Order: sequence, then C-alpha cells, then structure tokens
Amino acid sequence: MKSSANSRLDRVVLGARRAADERDESYREQALKIYPWVCGRCAREFTRSNLRELTVHHRDHNHQNNPPDGSNWELLCLYCHDNEHQRQLEAAATPAGNDQAAGRATHSPFGDLKALLVEKRGKG
Repeated sequence: MKSSANSRLDRVVLGARRAADERDESYREQALKIYPWVCGRCAREFTRSNLRELTVHHRDHNHQNNPPDGSNWELLCLYCHDNEHQRQLEAAATPAGNDQAAGRATHSPFGDLKALLVEKRGKG
C-alpha cells in the first residue's frame, strides 16, 4: 500500500516539475528573443557559451504573469537576480512604516557622559 502511494506522489511531483520546466522554457526563450543578452542591472554581456547564467526576472514577482510582449520580464545575471530577490526578502522583513527606525542605533555610548563627568568632578 505504501508503495502505490509513493508511486502516485512521485508521478504528481514529476508532472508538476515538467509543467514548471515547460513554462520556464517558454517564457525564457521568448525573453531571449525579445531582449539583448545583457544584464539589466550590471550590463554584463552574454554569449551562447555563458547564456545559462542569464535569468529571466519577473518584475512583479508573479511567475504566472508572462505577457507575450515581455513587459513583466527583465534579463538579469545570476548575481543580480539573487540580489534582487534578497532585497525583496529584506523589504518584507522590515516592519511597515518603520523604514527609518530600522537603520537607527538603539545604543547611545555617550548618553550618560555628562553625568559621569559631573560625578568625577565632584570626587576629584
């Protein structure tokens, strides 16, 4: 019984992976035909030998939104693509409306300096 359940699960996973690969290939191929083989961020140029390092980034982060005119895509090298997604993760982790406070220091090393100086003068 376990074997048939595992077999069915394996078929479902394999089907989902194939569908995702087909979808990725279709919009990737379209984007490579529309746009020059240059990273949209760092301007690195690509040739057939290193084209595998050029990715299609969805500007709205919706991988289902693939208009034929390519308006939701930009070509990014692996490094810039990873950086873009990391920036999105960091932005999502920052509390809303607290952008300024996130960069502020919470410790004030000289906060009690005046009190310490007054205390020292009183002893000396």
